[in-house]
Amino acid sequence: MSTPATAPVDVNSQPPQAPKNGFDRYFKISERGSTVAREVRGGFATFFAMAYIIVLNPIILGSAKDMYGHQLDNGQLVTATALTAAFTTLLMGVIGNVPIALAAGLGVNTVVALQLAPRMSWPDAMGMVVLAGFVVMLLVATGLRERVMNAVPLSLRKGIAIGIGLFIMLIGLVDSGFVTRIPDAAQTTVPLQLGVGGHLVGWPVLVFVLGVLLTLALLVRKVPGAILISIVVMTVAAMIIDAVAKVPSWGLTTPKWPGNPVSTPDFGLVGEVSLFGGFEKVGILTGILFVFTVLLSCFFDAMGTIMGISDEAHLTDDKGQMPGMNKVLFIDGIAVAAGGASSSSATTCFVESTAGVGEGARTGFANVVTGGLFAVALFLTPIATMVPSQAATPALLAVGFMILAGGIRAIDWGDWTIAIPAFVTMLMMPFTYSITNGIGMGFITFTVLRVVAGRAKEVPAAMYAVSAVFVFYYLMPSLGLT
Repeated sequence: MSTPATAPVDVNSQPPQAPKNGFDRYFKISERGSTVAREVRGGFATFFAMAYIIVLNPIILGSAKDMYGHQLDNGQLVTATALTAAFTTLLMGVIGNVPIALAAGLGVNTVVALQLAPRMSWPDAMGMVVLAGFVVMLLVATGLRERVMNAVPLSLRKGIAIGIGLFIMLIGLVDSGFVTRIPDAAQTTVPLQLGVGGHLVGWPVLVFVLGVLLTLALLVRKVPGAILISIVVMTVAAMIIDAVAKVPSWGLTTPKWPGNPVSTPDFGLVGEVSLFGGFEKVGILTGILFVFTVLLSCFFDAMGTIMGISDEAHLTDDKGQMPGMNKVLFIDGIAVAAGGASSSSATTCFVESTAGVGEGARTGFANVVTGGLFAVALFLTPIATMVPSQAATPALLAVGFMILAGGIRAIDWGDWTIAIPAFVTMLMMPFTYSITNGIGMGFITFTVLRVVAGRAKEVPAAMYAVSAVFVFYYLMPSLGLT
């Protein structure tokens, strides 16, 4: 006779108990079957899993120029990134009481660096991020979250996320030198090539290749903090190689140990924001589309991340809903605005928080630990700014893969009226080097195909409106409106 199957046991939780004191009662530690030790352990795990953002965000933002040719200071970007991550993670922990940490979002920072900044000043670009945060808060406060969520089909939302993941991977390949642009003088229709002249040349590229293999190997082995470990190991390797081989150039950052690893944080970028200056540079319509792109990237990505982590942490009810969801989403809106206000780009929920949940985190106290560690990182700017892009960019490939793996199966490939728009969205982002183009072309394709298929009533009114705005946006040059 067979033994009845039993549900797997969560070794990181215990039966709910009565609160031991006011601190326990506030964070509901015992109520959620956790302990202070597990929350602390989870907080450390989350920090080590996502601390790479302190290095990567300055590389992405610092390598771009605004319309005046200005670049953001790398040291100030490290301070802004760590400061905003610390503040918003602590806010989510103390007010939202969930183990979901926040930091500058990968993907939306490329929108700011490659699409907004080149057409306006940095303060203008960050002002649009702040406005996107205000819109998120307004949507949550007015109860319009459900309408916005329902307006974009799940498969198309997954296509947007995957497109951003592919775009991030392309950015990593280019920034590392693994892929380079073929100059126009070459008179070829092929825009990109492997390395230099079709060959991988130099020690920096070798560091990148080894970093990719190490990162993927650690992820396959499910090593906690795999991405951060890889960055640290390859940075040390780059320092040794640079000292021995005397590498001529590493690009933006040379891997040399700073004379003083501890320094006073430079808050020079905090508050450098112009809320409406960008509209004067690009016009009202283009400005609205830019704000909408930032909004869409942050809002839907946060929704998926919050629901995924809350389910894994057993914080959802029988209907799959998490109590206090609107509060958590409102804090995420504050985080988006705070990221723009500090010039670190939009801050959002990090899926790497699952590392802490896996270690036993169930409450916001884990966030207090993670936020505290980000605050400590404020004083270690010289160490963060010595990491070469070749050691950090392998993380972009890893994160891109995880985004793709997490969303590709959720697309309904049997319904071509949604599969094709999702496919168009995914490809147009990296191929046009624009997240806005990917979203716009995907929305237009979805609307047109549903109408042609006789399913016009299945297209939400909001999708018709947004698609019309994008059509007008693409026709503006032909109409002489740019």
